[in-house]
Amino acid sequence: MTHEEKAKALFCEGYNCSQAVLGAFCEELGLPFDTAMKLASSFGGGMGRMREVCGACSGMFMVAGLLYGYSSPETGAPKAELYSRIRELADRFREENGSIVCRELLEGATVGGTPEARTEHYYKKRPCGDYVGCAAAILEEYIRTHQ
Repeated sequence: MTHEEKAKALFCEGYNCSQAVLGAFCEELGLPFDTAMKLASSFGGGMGRMREVCGACSGMFMVAGLLYGYSSPETGAPKAELYSRIRELADRFREENGSIVCRELLEGATVGGTPEARTEHYYKKRPCGDYVGCAAAILEEYIRTHQ
């Protein structure tokens, strides 16, 4: 199963966009699934349903940070290199989808409020499954070409 397929499957199980993308990679990262789900849980709905940065992108950025990030109070080249990687990933997602901002991707999506129940109708009206699949595919390709 590809990371794209894993991410889409996790989203269809009810995980948010960020959880779905991070969860698709947690095995390779050596990150316990439960920890990954808690870590990414705040980033759904464009960060707590504020409709800011798409949760799929946030999940993609978390994986990139775990793979390529730094752990010291960095101000030099490692920080600049990671930020460059993040911008590259964001640019790829934006090229394919038109934006990395949840409210722009989901025109008319409500800010705040209670998350909707995951019903068949929900999945039909929301392209989020496609966005998590896209983010996972972009990241999988990036990892393959940047080892």
